Amino acid sequence: MPEKIALSKQQSQMTDVTRDTASQASHSEHHTRHGELVRDSIIGFADGLTVPFALTAGLSSLGSSKLVILAGLAELFAGSISMGLGAWLAAVTEKKHYEVEEQRERKEVKESPRAEEDEIYEIFEQYGIARGEARGVVDGLKANEDMWVQFMMDFELKLDKPATKMACIEGLVMGVSYFVGGLLPMIPYFAFRERVDHALFTSIGLTAVILVVFGYVKALVTGCKHRDAAWSAVQTLIVGVVAAGVSYGIVRGVNSAQTG
Repeated sequence: MPEKIALSKQQSQMTDVTRDTASQASHSEHHTRHGELVRDSIIGFADGLTVPFALTAGLSSLGSSKLVILAGLAELFAGSISMGLGAWLAAVTEKKHYEVEEQRERKEVKESPRAEEDEIYEIFEQYGIARGEARGVVDGLKANEDMWVQFMMDFELKLDKPATKMACIEGLVMGVSYFVGGLLPMIPYFAFRERVDHALFTSIGLTAVILVVFGYVKALVTGCKHRDAAWSAVQTLIVGVVAAGVSYGIVRGVNSAQTG
């Protein structure tokens, strides 16, 4: 009788642990979805701010604001559509990958239950839980095939189930972020259509400020300290300046070679 009571207590404790783990996994899933939207917005805005800025800065060496605006807008629309579709395809591919792995895991549970059971024990051993202590949880999972498969997806493969509706949202966030980021450096060219040199220097100043602020805020959002955020701002500025400088030099060099 005492042994049965002790075993019952162990099983109850393991059940509580499993429930807590499931609750934490659900909570993590929420943050993962939110984190992916933040990631998409950061990537989209950063690429949009850097690529069109480098392009317009390079084309400014040709001395035509009209050319800069037309080429910049063409790249901006094409880039935002491409980035948005890319993010959507990535989300769809992730969902398909999860479904394939889930089907494979379900097949293994049906065809090789003993091997899958041993894998559960191995997972618990990684957390310092002996086989005897985990037996109650293993028996519970074996009694529910869906939960067994879900447990293996969560703890063996460490895959979160993608939300189907998030694919379109992720693509939209990526595309809009790219468009907004790329439009900002182009604003001076609309304001100074007759003076491309003024537009270029204004764009450089405006973009430099945005790069610094964006790099700093991006680091804070991702959990960095203020000191690391300041360094991130400097790094972001350096990347933008180097990209614009290289683009400007290449376009001007090619143009000089052709006209010469």
